[in-house]
Amino acid sequence: MFQGQDDVAAQDQAVAGLGWGNPGSNPPRRSQPLNSTQPSRMPPTELRVGVVGIGWAGQQHLKAYAAIEGVRIVSLAGMENELRDSLRAEYSIPNGFADWKEMLDHGGLDAVSVALPTFLHAPVAIAALERGLHVLSEKPIARNAVEGQAMVDAARRAGRVLDVAFNHRRRGDIQALKQVVDDGGLGRPYYAKASWLRRSGIPTLGSWFTNPELSGGGPLADIGVHALDYALYLLGEPKVVAVSAATHSELGPQGRGGGTRFTAQASSHAFEVEDFASAFLRLEGGGTLVVEASWATYREADDQLEFTVYGTDGGAELKAHGAPFPPIGELRVFTDKDGESADYMPAVIPGRAHDAVVEDFVAAVRGGAQVWGRHDGSLALYRAQIIDACYQSALEQREVRL
Repeated sequence: MFQGQDDVAAQDQAVAGLGWGNPGSNPPRRSQPLNSTQPSRMPPTELRVGVVGIGWAGQQHLKAYAAIEGVRIVSLAGMENELRDSLRAEYSIPNGFADWKEMLDHGGLDAVSVALPTFLHAPVAIAALERGLHVLSEKPIARNAVEGQAMVDAARRAGRVLDVAFNHRRRGDIQALKQVVDDGGLGRPYYAKASWLRRSGIPTLGSWFTNPELSGGGPLADIGVHALDYALYLLGEPKVVAVSAATHSELGPQGRGGGTRFTAQASSHAFEVEDFASAFLRLEGGGTLVVEASWATYREADDQLEFTVYGTDGGAELKAHGAPFPPIGELRVFTDKDGESADYMPAVIPGRAHDAVVEDFVAAVRGGAQVWGRHDGSLALYRAQIIDACYQSALEQREVRL
């Protein structure tokens, strides 16, 4: 999730007054019943939405909402006045705010998108949920699983939708491979490797991305969570029983590996996260998954998204290179028929990324109370729990069981 300067300029001040102390503190963890005690409220015919954050991700949400019939964007919050005013004019948004709290206090909303730096996901989402609003947050769900759990608890307590945007699983090539796996084309998958690797892609040295108190981690938390998500999605959501991980911080501390295409605002933050991470995940049933993520490594391609899977009846490889990634990568399936090689390239159409994410969120909100309970952020929370276990494993240099 790349952010505009308006979103990250608040990194040294936005947490003040949230009630949780400094950015590194954790919110109180509360145990709540699964079923809300509040009466169900069916969504109105017109869905009124607000977007918090006007960087790249926030603009993807605006574009997607604007294309959906019966959805009206009524509020926009962001600290860059000129950009905010420009977007308000482009999408005919009546209300604009520099402060997200003012937007929520103003009211007139049914749902909000949170497209802010990671350390603001939990406070903004929880505040919105406590006002009875549905929430779509950018990934990762939060800096850690404790904050993620607080968000899930708030969604359950309020009886509202909490979705997290994992747009890369919406790629057309991943959807095509999912169909192959689900149709049994590979037999039983037993090994997979998912990676997102950059050569020089640290999202601005010295920005909030490189401060663990604000970001929750380096590339493993930032882009590795995408690789983890699409891998578990493709494999049918197997349970992860144990992880063994390692992290490395070799280039960032030397001031190398910074990307030139990122818009995060640099500040005085030291490089205190990893720039490369690898994790070996043991899956229930005996399968294994390897996840790799890097912001900076000496390699050929600057951005490379890959997935490899081996099954009892076939295997597959997906490769997408280049930033931004091409809408369709190279997808090949390897299998046999009558003892002869029958490899092929499945037909693939471009995916719809954030458009599909936002459409599914709107559909869940419009589905009413019988649907809302199935969209409580639990899947994204599970990803956060796995990422936390990976960081613990790397720190303690041992396998961690979930």
